[in-house]
Amino acid sequence: MNKIHTDILIIGAGLCGLMTAQTAAASGKQIVIIEKADNVGGRLATRRIGTGRADHGAQFFTVRSAQFQQWVERWEANGLVYPWSHGWSDGSLATTPNDGHPRYAVHGGMNNLAKEVAASLGSNVKIHTGIRAESIVQQNGEWCVTVENQAEYCAPTLVITSPVPQSLALIDAGNVELLQRDRHALDAIQYAPCLCAIFGVNGEVYLPDPGALQRPGATISWIADNKRKGVSPGATMITMHANAEFSRAHYDQPDDFVSLTFLEELLPFLTAGSEVYETQLKRWRYSVPTALHPDPFLKAGDLPPLYFGGDAFGGPRIEGAALSGMAIGIELGL
Repeated sequence: MNKIHTDILIIGAGLCGLMTAQTAAASGKQIVIIEKADNVGGRLATRRIGTGRADHGAQFFTVRSAQFQQWVERWEANGLVYPWSHGWSDGSLATTPNDGHPRYAVHGGMNNLAKEVAASLGSNVKIHTGIRAESIVQQNGEWCVTVENQAEYCAPTLVITSPVPQSLALIDAGNVELLQRDRHALDAIQYAPCLCAIFGVNGEVYLPDPGALQRPGATISWIADNKRKGVSPGATMITMHANAEFSRAHYDQPDDFVSLTFLEELLPFLTAGSEVYETQLKRWRYSVPTALHPDPFLKAGDLPPLYFGGDAFGGPRIEGAALSGMAIGIELGL
């Protein structure tokens, strides 16, 4: 079996994993990130459809902490991110509410944020995509992760940033025994699923400024026009998210059934003569953490250095993922 050794091994190239590497890289340690998808980003996901693009995972992000604000200011100065809105209409108001907090989007799509962070990593960080971890074992004081091609990635320090149920499945596959308090804390973390539809439209779609609706109480809780957002100048691409209840109840239903529900909700927003020419679905099983761990990461006790992080640690969504990664990276760099 081929073995690849490094100082720090990170599972997951979403924003948490990337920011862990970004922050820890200054230590000079060799870092390898393995990612099951063919590209980086996780839920920072943008899909190309013909001449169009659609953000189909995270739709925007906000800033609440000074630590994350420093990064956002840098990205904004570089022309990567921009304030898209300061609030969303729920469809019942003539004007879009403004609560003062900018919602940031990314030029070219949310995935470009992950690509930018990945591109800025130093030469001591390597990212291996298309690598699916199958189990984690402890061998001779280090962690070894078996991947589907029967290779092993081994390191004295392991960081797992995948959704916690997937992380625990890897731990269980290798018969790793966590302390009861750590297992209990990780088992307590919960997620809501999200069904997402992307529609290509010939013609116009009427949505309130800035081209999005957020309706927490509705079956379809989010509708956004990626063209008006600035992500898809070449084509009108609509992203729609279902709420957690509908997504949970219909997660495994056939595509045709799920697509029809989304389409029925979209039709009232199409202007006369507009038509849908493309439909695609995406299922996010672990879309949004609903029960969080209170700290930015969990370090397992009585084991070689083993860290769990992600947007379920300390605060959900993009800022939470970034802060979790930075907190882990700071500790690893000490």
